[in-house]
Amino acid sequence: MSKPNKYVGINNDLNGGMTTIGKIIRDAWVFGLIPESETCEGWNLAQIDGLLQKVNAEWDKYGCLVSHLPEDLRRRHEEFHDAAIANARAVGWSGEVETDDEK
Repeated sequence: MSKPNKYVGINNDLNGGMTTIGKIIRDAWVFGLIPESETCEGWNLAQIDGLLQKVNAEWDKYGCLVSHLPEDLRRRHEEFHDAAIANARAVGWSGEVETDDEK
């Protein structure tokens, strides 16, 4: 089975979008790099990688720490990520997959 060559979009992603690409998209929303309506559905890997580079450049300005974000960005980060966690939990995500190797 081959890997898909187009991203399914954050709203169709695994675990309610609690994936690496989902986090990139939410962070891009936080920093205003893409509109909040952009789900990246149909994007190819090069487009996702380009967005990742832009997101990383923004995080670098703040030492990659939420606590270093200006208040408005910190609020946006909390809003987007808290909503994502709530939505993911509603579809059965628990976060355990991300911490299984820590046991």
